[in-house]
Amino acid sequence: MISALIDLRRVDEEGLVAQLTGQLRALIATGRLGKGLALPSSRRLASDLGVSRNTVTYAFEQLEAEGYLEASHGRRPVVTVDGGERGDGTGAVASSARSARPQLSPWASKLKQTDWPMSYQAPLKPLRPGHGDFREFPNEIWARCLRRSAMRAARRELGPVNRMRLREALAHYLATSRGVRATAEQILILPSAQAALTLIAAVLISPGDEVWVEDPGYPGAAAAFRASGARVTGMRLDEQGMQRTPGMAPPKLIFMTPSHQHPTGRLMSLARRTEFLRSSRPGKTWIVEDDYDGEFHYDSRPVPALQGLDAHGRVFYVGTFSKAMTSDIRLGYLVVPPALVSILEIAQRHIGLIASSHIQEALAEFVADGHFLAHLRRMRRLYHARRDHLVEGLERHLGDVLSVEIPSGGIQLVARLKRGRADQAAVKRLVEAGVETRALSSLALGRPRDHGLLLGFAAWRENEISAALRTMASCL
Repeated sequence: MISALIDLRRVDEEGLVAQLTGQLRALIATGRLGKGLALPSSRRLASDLGVSRNTVTYAFEQLEAEGYLEASHGRRPVVTVDGGERGDGTGAVASSARSARPQLSPWASKLKQTDWPMSYQAPLKPLRPGHGDFREFPNEIWARCLRRSAMRAARRELGPVNRMRLREALAHYLATSRGVRATAEQILILPSAQAALTLIAAVLISPGDEVWVEDPGYPGAAAAFRASGARVTGMRLDEQGMQRTPGMAPPKLIFMTPSHQHPTGRLMSLARRTEFLRSSRPGKTWIVEDDYDGEFHYDSRPVPALQGLDAHGRVFYVGTFSKAMTSDIRLGYLVVPPALVSILEIAQRHIGLIASSHIQEALAEFVADGHFLAHLRRMRRLYHARRDHLVEGLERHLGDVLSVEIPSGGIQLVARLKRGRADQAAVKRLVEAGVETRALSSLALGRPRDHGLLLGFAAWRENEISAALRTMASCL
């Protein structure tokens, strides 16, 4: 009967041994071959299965070495394990009735209660926020950069994890476009902006340290800092973005998106920026500035980065290429205060937050040859038109339901509900109808004070936006 429980695919002998070993192991671990049962002889089982005797012998020897069988010369092998004793980590699938509920950390337990990342990350659909249009990316030019980088790989020395050519190109670009003041040595290249937050938290945050974040704000920041044991406090917003509550002692770290607040799109004034800098004690309070879509400004000249105003080395500057290029490029960067460069480079290697040197070299060429800036100029015009198209459509189709906040830049906007607070119910209806959006209340750290929809426009062509608006009108 044992041979009837085994199904082998005809491949080479080595593959047959692995299949037979794994299937016998699973039968024992799940209790289908009970403890004390004598298996057929290697000759008999080989005949029943139509394989060579060596195949069965090798499988028996492996299972004996793992402790599943006991065999002596001239005797049939005997099962030595009871069904539940080796059920974990052996390749067998435990039944749901016997599986123990995993004990998660407090941080992981809280993650399960949030909707970040979005729980419905199926294929991209209009109007999911947070994405640019990868269809407009110059893939042929990028492919040439990748090929040249690959061809140079054999001659490339095993250098630093942060490639100097890309760091130099970034230092020049950030200085001219965002007013960032940094040397190439201060720039770390990472797999994502979220990786940058994880690295900062690992180096600076001790359990119990207080961290301020915007409320509503970017959920990934709170998640990264909570993972290091921080007490995360949500700071309310006004028309200038994050507010500082008078009388509150400065925390260990402040996370903010001053150039384009996430999710409202509000711009922090120069006076407010100066206020936060003045209240942050050098070496005691650190500021993390996330400029997640700082490349896209439409109605006025971009305001220089907060980091460029800092004269005392208190500000980290975080950026990403996933919004400006394609989301799957998986490259972000972090501008580090001079006093922390050495320790963050060490921590970067220890944690393993290392980006492919092949991709870094290709991107360095893409930036240095002017392709990056040319692509940005084209996308600014395109996204500007898409923003205006979405705003006009919302006012025409849903003006009695939603109040639109028109951002001066970025890739998404907020449309607030004029009546009621059921934004999460509205999102559920829209997702079921094929339009993806995000509830503003889901981005609140505590009790939600804002209710509305976060709508992406950059990734969608005007005809796609129009179709999504018709669906929204029928749902809302």
